Amino acid sequence: MGTITAVILAAFAAYAGAWYTGVVEGNFAVLLMLATVVTGIYWVIEKLVFLPRRRRAAQQLLDEHNVRKEALLKQGFTHIEGDVENARQKLLAQPWWLDWTAGLFPVILAVFVLRSFLFEPFKIPSGSMIPTLRVGDLILVNKFHYGVRMPVFNTMLFENHKPQRGDVMVFRYPPQPSLDYIKRVIGVPGDEVAYLNKQITVNGKPVPRVAQPEFFDSETMRYARQFRETLDARSYNTLNDDDRPAFIQGTTEFPFSNACRYTVEGVTCKVPEGHYFMMGDNRDNSLDSRYWGFVPEANIVGKAFFVWMNFGDLGRIGSFE
Repeated sequence: MGTITAVILAAFAAYAGAWYTGVVEGNFAVLLMLATVVTGIYWVIEKLVFLPRRRRAAQQLLDEHNVRKEALLKQGFTHIEGDVENARQKLLAQPWWLDWTAGLFPVILAVFVLRSFLFEPFKIPSGSMIPTLRVGDLILVNKFHYGVRMPVFNTMLFENHKPQRGDVMVFRYPPQPSLDYIKRVIGVPGDEVAYLNKQITVNGKPVPRVAQPEFFDSETMRYARQFRETLDARSYNTLNDDDRPAFIQGTTEFPFSNACRYTVEGVTCKVPEGHYFMMGDNRDNSLDSRYWGFVPEANIVGKAFFVWMNFGDLGRIGSFE
């Protein structure tokens, strides 16, 4: 078993190394599920086979020692050599290949359950959600807010809340589902969303916004126009870049693309059933539904709600809208 375990652990290490170096496109959810299954199998076998076997061997050693001790006492020997307890503990100890499998199972299982069904941490890699979220923010995503899904397969087990306009949502990027994206929900199924001349309209009603002081982006060393936008009683700040045109450039073909009309002023889309229209708060620096289309319900990961760390700015810690 030691050789087999070494091969299995080497395979995990090789996959992780290939993922880290970019040789393969890794999937942490799959890796974690496989680790949970493999260590779980070892844990069950340990409880049913290996541990009872070691206990029998330890008990046999103790019985043999007691028989020998009794025989020597009858012969008049009062001092008996041998540290039977130390030998017994060695027999009971797990070998290295069980330490690295069955021994890790409770920890891996806890991480798997926590990450798959409760909360998952993410790191903000880009500035598409500035000013709400900044590059380097470490956020928590509520995995059960919209419903509990089967890990990896993403099959809905039971539903909870429906996504609402204004939610900050993490989802699997439709053109490449192995990637996770984060944007704000602007349109829900059945909505008609228009982004014309950099103004959002939902079902014919302009989304109210109030001008705020200009925002200085320390990453780009530039100022941007800032607005306080209110969508369904939820308020948050957005940015606009006056140097960027309202025309949506670089769009791609996507499912239900015929539900969108593009003009020099922007885009108008009718959100299909079971889909959502997403936009970044950094409106002129966000690759979102205006470019690649709608997010299916099956791609939803969870609702982002809390910045738990930013090593460059501890003041970022806290909840957000």
